[in-house]
Amino acid sequence: MKEKLYTIPVNEAFAADCECPICLMKKTLEDNAIEFTMGPSYMEDDVRAETDKIGFCTHHVKKLYENQNRLGLALMLKTHMDKTIEDIEKLTKQGIKIASPSLFRKKTEDSLLKSYIDSLKNSCYICNKIENTFNRYIVTVFSLYTSDKDFVDTYKNSKGFCTTHYGLLYEEAPKYLKGDKLEEFINTLNRLYLANMKRVRDDLDWFTDKFDYRYVNEPWKNSKDALPRSMIKVNSIIE
Repeated sequence: MKEKLYTIPVNEAFAADCECPICLMKKTLEDNAIEFTMGPSYMEDDVRAETDKIGFCTHHVKKLYENQNRLGLALMLKTHMDKTIEDIEKLTKQGIKIASPSLFRKKTEDSLLKSYIDSLKNSCYICNKIENTFNRYIVTVFSLYTSDKDFVDTYKNSKGFCTTHYGLLYEEAPKYLKGDKLEEFINTLNRLYLANMKRVRDDLDWFTDKFDYRYVNEPWKNSKDALPRSMIKVNSIIE
């Protein structure tokens, strides 16, 4: 079965006036996942079985709390806690071997309890829901680059990417592009990233200058929103 390509959301993100279309795509996925999780779906057995098992990461449990469906979140956290308590009670009854540290002993295998807790720390229902579709979005970027001239033009005229997603595209490109097409994509990617990082850096520089009394009567130019735009470029934070 042919894998699904997501041309509409990818085209829309690249056509938007934003500092990183990849951030925008991921933020849209996150918003949709939050709405889905806090909607009627939280009462569905298959959804609750999954949230009971893996829970939510710190970032996304805060996002769920901000959604204002406090009852829905309380119900999901309560049954997740029930599952966690049940699992840990079973593990502690098995007798956990605790290895004492020693320079003369090889590192022992982690206990089942530690492995269980580590799995909880590194699992999140929202992250899982986002990841698969996000990966398909990235594949779609390269598919459109090879098949859609309008997309190529939009890509070349975009405002670049945050550092994280610049790195992601740079790393993934050789998997989907070859020869001249790959070289063209990477050269444009480098140009877009550096030129637009410098543009936002310069806006941020003027933003800081505006706090100096010598520039108080000077125009803001493009610097009024330089700080949030810089946060996108540097930390992939988009509101």
